[in-house]
Amino acid sequence: MTFTPAAKALSRFTVLDLTRVRSGPTCVRQLADWGANIIKIEAPPHLSEGEGPGGPREGSDFQNLQRNKRDMTLDLKSLDGLAVFKRLVEKADVVVENFRPDVKDRLGINYEDLRKINKRIVLGSISGFGQDGPYAKRPGFDQIAQGMGGLMSVTGEPGRGPMRVGIPIADLTAGLFCALGILTALLEREVSGEGQWVTTSLLQAQIFMLDFQAARYLTEGQVAQQAGNNHPTSIPTGVFKTSDGYINIAVAGQVIWERFCSAAGHPEWVTSDDYKSGKLRSQNRDKLNADIDKATGTKTSAQWVDIFNKAGVPCGPINSIDQVFADPQVKHLGMAKESHRSDGSRLGLVGQPFTLSRTPSSIAVRPPDLGEQTDEILSEFGFSAAEIKALRDNKVV
Repeated sequence: MTFTPAAKALSRFTVLDLTRVRSGPTCVRQLADWGANIIKIEAPPHLSEGEGPGGPREGSDFQNLQRNKRDMTLDLKSLDGLAVFKRLVEKADVVVENFRPDVKDRLGINYEDLRKINKRIVLGSISGFGQDGPYAKRPGFDQIAQGMGGLMSVTGEPGRGPMRVGIPIADLTAGLFCALGILTALLEREVSGEGQWVTTSLLQAQIFMLDFQAARYLTEGQVAQQAGNNHPTSIPTGVFKTSDGYINIAVAGQVIWERFCSAAGHPEWVTSDDYKSGKLRSQNRDKLNADIDKATGTKTSAQWVDIFNKAGVPCGPINSIDQVFADPQVKHLGMAKESHRSDGSRLGLVGQPFTLSRTPSSIAVRPPDLGEQTDEILSEFGFSAAEIKALRDNKVV
């Protein structure tokens, strides 16, 4: 097997992937799915400790993160292993890691070390809290970042205590931001001819994702509180009961409010002394929500979704995950992808959330087994058969 790019868009770039668990592999997956030559570097079997919280190698989580990559083993804690890695750096474009900040220094592969080998190298680093500062050496974990970054204070119902969101959003967004930073650095390199160090952290990513809630505090001094399913500014927006479940309705602005009242069968709400303005609807939110629940409880979710969408009122079902992938629009978008494991068994993966018209992404290569392409990769980087044999004999790979 030789490098088979998943797309043409990034196929000219070679990435050395030192990442593990979730945030780092999420970053590298973005580069892999758009065609970069990904070389995943893991410890040899006799030193391997597994993938940690990402789950077993054969599990769906690991497999979804590691597609479109090739894999080699290398003992970075040995002098010979570090020498091999540095030879790879000579020809690579990007290195990505999510070690604790001090690990790079101990191994001798921090940005300044790598730059001496290849001034064009881009190093992408993800940490829990930053590469320096008072929390730099703390271990990073998604839920810790959700709490420290303010998300849990605005998630959940009032009076019920803080609540984490249902996905590892700090891990995922840190990975996405690191990928964006790496692409930005590669674009800048076309002008300067030099690489640079891209850093982000779970904490920074989580704070950025606060977005308007953070801006409201920084600009106006407003500290947002938990609001459950209620939108903080567009009212009524939230979750409403139907005869067979729940739906989301989002009413933003007076025009949509009037459409909503008509479609809901309550045109009198438009001129009601309690609801006729956005300010009044905000002041009387609880009463309004109760009135809407009474109205929507008379029909099924599917009926209301049809009625409101025909009326131009934003509305949608609240799907379980199996219902998500059964939805006709989701099927049309092609978000579910098919691949296979090394044993030939079926593997369902999540597709990319954006498309390019000329250079589409694909699942070109199944997730690799540990060290599956070690010899192949070393050969491509100029190692002789004798050198590879010596590395194997000495358990460096």
